[in-house]
Amino acid sequence: MIIQSAKYLISSPDYKHCPEPDRPEYAFIGRSNVGKSSLINMLCNYQKLAKTSASPGKTQMINHFDIVSSSEENGSQHWYIVDLPGYGFAKVSQQQRKHWEMMTRDYLQKRENLVNVFVLIDARHSPQEADLRFINQLGEWQAPFAIVFTKADKTTQQAVSKNVKAFLNALSKSWEFLPPHFVTSAVKKLGRDKILSAIEEWNLVYKEEKGKE
Repeated sequence: MIIQSAKYLISSPDYKHCPEPDRPEYAFIGRSNVGKSSLINMLCNYQKLAKTSASPGKTQMINHFDIVSSSEENGSQHWYIVDLPGYGFAKVSQQQRKHWEMMTRDYLQKRENLVNVFVLIDARHSPQEADLRFINQLGEWQAPFAIVFTKADKTTQQAVSKNVKAFLNALSKSWEFLPPHFVTSAVKKLGRDKILSAIEEWNLVYKEEKGKE
């Protein structure tokens, strides 16, 4: 898959104000400072697409990016990337945190064209309770998801493998079947082709299912 164009479209305060659900959509979410914007920029090969910040809590709305991609096998595809507010340790008021949680929950439960939620996990750390808790919430909401382990270049390959295995083992305690997972580095562009290939396949499934309606 080749990304032909990627551009910021709109920031919405809730799912009702999001763009028309006329194409497949992929949301990205994780704890604050997990490298979400860097990953989105790496996937789209456009370093200034999503705004990166050293300060947690930069993303505060539902941010849509309009993506056009193509491949020899499947031609042109139009889809959305959605950047969601992070969860975890952003220094915001309790009221603001509750607002984000409600906005995110409603979006994940009610956005009809949402194909997959990419949950970002920092590969440098052992399993974190906040991540496991959020993934279990996705299960309750019946939202399809995949796991993306980020910042694999920031530690040794042995440490990454250990932490990935530990996280998947922790997840298996409450999940019978584990979701797809990807190991990535925004710096080295590790995992880019695998994630884009998965999106391309999901786009085809989405198109096929829509054709049956």
